[in-house]
Amino acid sequence: MSAFLWITVVSLAAWCWLLLGQGFFWRTDVRLPARREPASWPSVCVVVPARDEAGVLPASLPSLLAQDYPGRAEVFLVDDGSTDGTGELARELSGRHGGLPLTVTSPGEPPAGWTGKLWAVRHGIALARAREPEYLLLTDADIAHAPDSLRELVAAAGTGGFDVVSQMARLRVESRWERLVVPAFVYFFAQLYPFRWIGRTGSRTAAAAGGCVLLRTAMAERARIPDAIRHAVIDDVSLARAVKGAGGRVWLGLADRVDSVRPYPRLHDLWRMVSRSAYAQLRHNPLLLLGTVAGLALVYLVPPVAVVRGAAAGSAATALAGALAWAVMAGTYAPMLRYYRQPLWLAPLLPYTAFLYLLMTVDSAVQHYRGRGAAWKGRTYTRPGALPDEG
Repeated sequence: MSAFLWITVVSLAAWCWLLLGQGFFWRTDVRLPARREPASWPSVCVVVPARDEAGVLPASLPSLLAQDYPGRAEVFLVDDGSTDGTGELARELSGRHGGLPLTVTSPGEPPAGWTGKLWAVRHGIALARAREPEYLLLTDADIAHAPDSLRELVAAAGTGGFDVVSQMARLRVESRWERLVVPAFVYFFAQLYPFRWIGRTGSRTAAAAGGCVLLRTAMAERARIPDAIRHAVIDDVSLARAVKGAGGRVWLGLADRVDSVRPYPRLHDLWRMVSRSAYAQLRHNPLLLLGTVAGLALVYLVPPVAVVRGAAAGSAATALAGALAWAVMAGTYAPMLRYYRQPLWLAPLLPYTAFLYLLMTVDSAVQHYRGRGAAWKGRTYTRPGALPDEG
């Protein structure tokens, strides 16, 4: 057997293992768990960190204010140094649409060691605690909620005894690049953090989706949220790990009626979304970067190359092994495409999308070593715990 045929066989074996041994990550049936309405509804405070979000607030904030929640609930929007009138627009939307009480506040610039978003979350939680809520809903300013979203989250947390119930909001898939890149983003996330493992008692796998996190207030205090994760760029995964580390239970699944309204019309927009945190996900470790690049190449790029190379060289074994690996890959991606209501012919294009993600990850590392770090909303985080530089 040639060396490349051996590599192709290893790639096929990797896909067989991913198919059966990685928590069935490719299935999209992990939705809100069984739940029943409580005898009395606990109080909830909603904390929304927002920085320059005037473009999306009209499509998201009214849905949050319109929550059909039987208990006491109110919203705290923390304007994190916006320059586009985010706070004023939020007040205007509240006056126009009514609904849950809204408080708009601003925490000032974050001190050294804090990311801007978590400093805003800390400010919002501090205000919310004066109301002594049983739960906190941490949700991003670009997330639109169905009218029953809050009551469903609370019912699921109470019924299942979860300290965190988080839903991966359905991201927008309207532009050509969104259709190509966005479903793969969620697919790769689920591959890293299989949802079934996260909710399993005793499992060490922990993750959440920052756009929609219902957090029990008592657990937030026990796990020292957000102080314990104040420098985290990937704050949702860090939050889930802190909660599990404090003995809490975490659940994460796909959303049916919680949607992100933020547009990513160009490849550049999606590139920034991924590259700003990709190297942080690898803990800024060059060895992990090399391993990730090699792993992505072996698992996603080798199969199509093997098909072409095997056909060109007349090696039926190489072409067959590559075709089988490619077929398993496409088959595991199909459920995510169906979830996003996208055509299944996109499934065989996953190697191309994975190559884009490989380049984004390498670019994230390059930006880190150039001293630019993870940039978002005019702030650059050069290293964990560093003071954000204003862009």
